[in-house]
Amino acid sequence: MGLKMKNINAFAHADEHLTQKTVSGAILTIVGVSIILVLFAYEFKFYLSTNVVHQMSVDTTRGQNLPIHINITFPSLPCQILSVDAIDMSGKHEVDLDTNIWKLRLHKDGHILGSEYLSDLVEKEHAHDNLTGIFHSHEELRSAVKVVNEINKALQDGEGCRVFGVLDVERVAGNFHISMHGMSLQIFHSVKEVNVSHIINDLSFGPKYPGIHNPLDRTVRILRDTAGTFKYFIKIVPTEYRYLNGGKLPTNQFSVGEYYLAARDDDISWPAVYFLYDLSPITVLIKEERRSFGHLLTRFCAIVGGTFSLTGMLDRWIYRLVESITRAKGVLI
Repeated sequence: MGLKMKNINAFAHADEHLTQKTVSGAILTIVGVSIILVLFAYEFKFYLSTNVVHQMSVDTTRGQNLPIHINITFPSLPCQILSVDAIDMSGKHEVDLDTNIWKLRLHKDGHILGSEYLSDLVEKEHAHDNLTGIFHSHEELRSAVKVVNEINKALQDGEGCRVFGVLDVERVAGNFHISMHGMSLQIFHSVKEVNVSHIINDLSFGPKYPGIHNPLDRTVRILRDTAGTFKYFIKIVPTEYRYLNGGKLPTNQFSVGEYYLAARDDDISWPAVYFLYDLSPITVLIKEERRSFGHLLTRFCAIVGGTFSLTGMLDRWIYRLVESITRAKGVLI
């Protein structure tokens, strides 16, 4: 009975080699403690890091507007001739956009020559449409001629334009495009003279969160000895980012495809840059999470137990190897 009870003893006496201090044991102790400290530091850093979790669900939001942040440079077209329009899925022009758009006149070397703020974007741009119509007074005619002369001079000087700001549109499928209106026939004799080369410095559909990737940022499309229309087909994915402190950031991600249509002499439409967008029915929830302290404590215990088990096993093997070698030498002597 006593022998059977000894078999279930969880606190058996240590082996002989564990009660003796050896050089190999000291080395293994230093190595084991070093491993524990390194793994402790790694696990603590891993505990402090933020884990990002993605979840998907059906988008049920309604009645919200869609902010479009644009920052696009046109190195070959002056600001006076550029217009920004937006059209929703029904084909209706948004003539009363809540806009906050700036146009910067750029010298051919890149520095800024002047700026213009557009509070009512489409209506202001279409104010120049009378250049192709009938003038009711000499004053209107002189004003139109003055605008045309200014544009011709800007083209000769190689002026460019940077269009940036925010368009606030309805949250439905549609498009916005940057093109020319009204005065095109008075300035250019052929569609192939219009160079819509552009640099997309920034294009997004909401505020940016950590780790977001907007695929059109820093896109460069330069045309040389040719002309045409660019079309970007954008699929917008509604997204909500939740920070570790509980803060919420509603925004949008997007994917994009691109198409270029070269201009022909018989084209009746002028080259432009189109951004055609549609919204996905799926919304993405991105959450920041941190691992629990209990998880960290469990990992610490596993490191200590595993390291001491490994070093103890190595110490036992080394002790027995040295002991067997010593005994063999004693027998030979």
